[in-house]
Amino acid sequence: MHRRHALALFAAAGLASAIAPATWAQSGPIKLPETIAWTAYDVGSGGYNQAVAIGNALKNKLGVNLRVLPGKNDISRTLPVREGKVQFSANGVGGAYLAQEAVFEFGGKEWGPQPVRSLLLNNSDALLTIVTAKDANIKTMADLKGKRVAWVVGAPSLNQNITALLAFANLTWKDVTKVEFPGFGPAMDGIIAGQVDAAFSSTISGQAYKIAASPRGIQYPTVPHKDKEGWARLNKLAPFFIPFMGTEGAELSKDKPVEAATYPYPVLMAYANIDADLAYNMTRAMVELFNDYKDGAPGNNGWDIKRQRFDWVVPLHDGAIRYFREIKVWTDAYQKHNDGLVKRQQVLAAAWADTSKASHADAAAFAKAWQKNRAAALTKAGMEPVLTEW
Repeated sequence: MHRRHALALFAAAGLASAIAPATWAQSGPIKLPETIAWTAYDVGSGGYNQAVAIGNALKNKLGVNLRVLPGKNDISRTLPVREGKVQFSANGVGGAYLAQEAVFEFGGKEWGPQPVRSLLLNNSDALLTIVTAKDANIKTMADLKGKRVAWVVGAPSLNQNITALLAFANLTWKDVTKVEFPGFGPAMDGIIAGQVDAAFSSTISGQAYKIAASPRGIQYPTVPHKDKEGWARLNKLAPFFIPFMGTEGAELSKDKPVEAATYPYPVLMAYANIDADLAYNMTRAMVELFNDYKDGAPGNNGWDIKRQRFDWVVPLHDGAIRYFREIKVWTDAYQKHNDGLVKRQQVLAAAWADTSKASHADAAAFAKAWQKNRAAALTKAGMEPVLTEW
């Protein structure tokens, strides 16, 4: 799977490099409402800062006001989009992929499978991966065996990411010492304090730089891209991970890259029912104003059209696809892949409807029934359930 993803990225880059500004100019003016709204990560986060920089470009070039609503977690970022209070979200893999799959917090009765659609992915040079204390001497994922690894209470997506990366090395949580923390910040501080050896983070987070500057130092265990069996185990649990050479972040540079696994962040997403013309113009604005905001915040280079992956795990919106067809970066193979993802959402929605019709003793009984029905429906459709319990 990872090789196909890598080839897709190179193919997209090759096609995109042929796009000239003159091609864009022939499409007429970009048409957006005077005010649009996104949700994003908390104030001060990389995602929030990127959204603000994009908002400045929209204001300066198009006279469009972008309201950015910060959200502390996947639910608070996704709920306003579902309720139609904002049109888009610069969300994470949780609010996009996990919401689509109706797992973890999205598996509760008030949620279920969400018909989410992506417009653009941010594939920056930073990584979302396991960070470790350098003095723990964890050079590969296999070296995590016997080490102390952070488990963040109430953050299933963070913990699932570590579960998948452990699986790359054929390890489980039974092979490491699980150390529980109440939040992401305390887990990272725990590395500095010597309470734990590894946690999941972005390489450009403030905490990563603090660890690098501490006496323990920082190190990123490698995920070799040629290890096909390891990648198969990793993607079986977390198909959203892709191979990447990390060059941005604490102790990272183009001269000191790390062969790793990561995933897009943020994901510019909406719901399937949003107006196709709005999705088209939002996508177009992101692509055609790229030079106006690319240097406005760390990681903004990841929005470049040349860095897009058109065969990821969340389907693209029809409006975005229309634009990608116009600039000739969309292929029949991408359309086939996208149709398969939409079909997956339909299978999930049908299974959810069947589960909801039945009576259940309590929320726990409903959750168990959903986990069983979800896995059965996907398996019957010839699709990988990925998660069967949580």
